[in-house]
Amino acid sequence: MPYFIEAIQSLYPISDETVQALEESVTACRFPRRHRLICANMDNRSAYFIEKGMTRSYWIVDGEEITTSFAGEGSIVFSMDELYYGKPSEEFVETIEETLAYRIALNRLNQLFATNLELANWGRIIHQNEYRRLHRSHKERLTLSAKERYEAFQSQFPSTCRRVPLKYIASYLGITLPTLSRLRSKK
Repeated sequence: MPYFIEAIQSLYPISDETVQALEESVTACRFPRRHRLICANMDNRSAYFIEKGMTRSYWIVDGEEITTSFAGEGSIVFSMDELYYGKPSEEFVETIEETLAYRIALNRLNQLFATNLELANWGRIIHQNEYRRLHRSHKERLTLSAKERYEAFQSQFPSTCRRVPLKYIASYLGITLPTLSRLRSKK
C-alpha cells in the first residue's frame, strides 16, 4: 500500500496508528483490464484504493456508456450511493489497465470515518477535491468549445490522456470520437 499511503499523506497527514488501522482493514486484489469493480443496481459493499492501474466510472444511458470520471494511482473508488445512502450504485467502475487495488468493506470504511479523525478529514478533503473537479467539468461543458474542453482536460490530466482510450475521453468531454480525433490531428 505504499503508493496509496503516500497519496493520503500528500492530502492530509496521518499517523502510523492510522496507517496500521488501514493496512489491517484491506485485502490486496489484482484485476485484469476491463474488470468491473462496481456494478450499477447492485450492492457492491467494497471500496478500492488504487495502488497501480487505472479505472473509469460510467453510466449507461439509452444503451450508451457515458464516462463520468477516471481514477489512477492514489485514488479511491466506490459507490457514493452505497456508501452514503445505503442504495445500490447508479454507475459502473471498471479497470482500464491491469490494476492492483486494496479492497476495504464499506462498513469498515464508514467505521473508520466515524472513529478516526485523521481518516475523516482525509475523506472530507478528497470529497472537496472531487466536488471542485465536478464543478469545473460542469462549467467547462457549458462554456467551452470542444477544442477548449480537450485542451483543459490535457492540461489537468496529462497522464490520463496517455493511458486512456480516446473513446472514453470523448465520452467524458461530451464530444464524439470523430470530433476528438479531428482535434488531435490538428495539433
